[in-house]
Amino acid sequence: MAMESGSWKESYKGMSADNIKGLVLALSSSVFIGASFIVKKKGLKKAGASGIRAGSGGYTYLYEPLWWVGMITMIVGEIANFAAYAFAPAILVTPLGALSIIISAALAHIILREKLHIFGILGCVLCVVGSTTIVLHAPQEREIESVKEVWDLATEPAFLFYAALVIAAVFILIFHFIPDYGQTHIMVSIGVCSLVGSLSVMSVKALGIALKLTLSGTNQLIYPQTWVFAFVVITCVLTQMNYLNKGNGFKIRSAHFVE
Repeated sequence: MAMESGSWKESYKGMSADNIKGLVLALSSSVFIGASFIVKKKGLKKAGASGIRAGSGGYTYLYEPLWWVGMITMIVGEIANFAAYAFAPAILVTPLGALSIIISAALAHIILREKLHIFGILGCVLCVVGSTTIVLHAPQEREIESVKEVWDLATEPAFLFYAALVIAAVFILIFHFIPDYGQTHIMVSIGVCSLVGSLSVMSVKALGIALKLTLSGTNQLIYPQTWVFAFVVITCVLTQMNYLNKGNGFKIRSAHFVE
């Protein structure tokens, strides 16, 4: 037991200053993003009561101020998440995003009066245990001196193969399944968001490193790779926003039918 305790302390003390900064930014990001889902859903409900719901292809929520409050809250959270990737390794930052699920679940139970069942509570506990384990054992990140180094990693055959599979799966979901099942199966929209999100991690990390190096005096904006990563990030974010709203619209419509 003494040896295990010593190992735990060494692992904790070994966390670098940059990792701690990334940890704080990732935690604050989860708070903002988790809260934004609730505010946006209330905005979608309000907009859906007077127009075509997002789940049915409507965009009346764009005229709803409450939805924009949620959107701004999410943007603040995403900026904090983006900054976290510049300081800490992706293996530390990405799992902490699961904490936004816990915040959303808790706020949905309190504000939206959505009942959290025993399996939901169990899932939240597992998220906390998993995130804590990863934080305590996060590896030190190697020094990267140029965005070109990240580009070399992103263009390795294994990652390119994975990216091709993900893109193919996303296109199949969008053009084959969503027209037929998008209105009745929420997992289709969630699948698109999750798959696209898995691709955005590499680009967000690269863009964060590029901006960090640029601000420290090593200009990375002169490299075309930086702008390619920026384009991928923007594309992924817009795609996720669109299908996330459709997923929320489906949930609202289902609740309306039940009522």
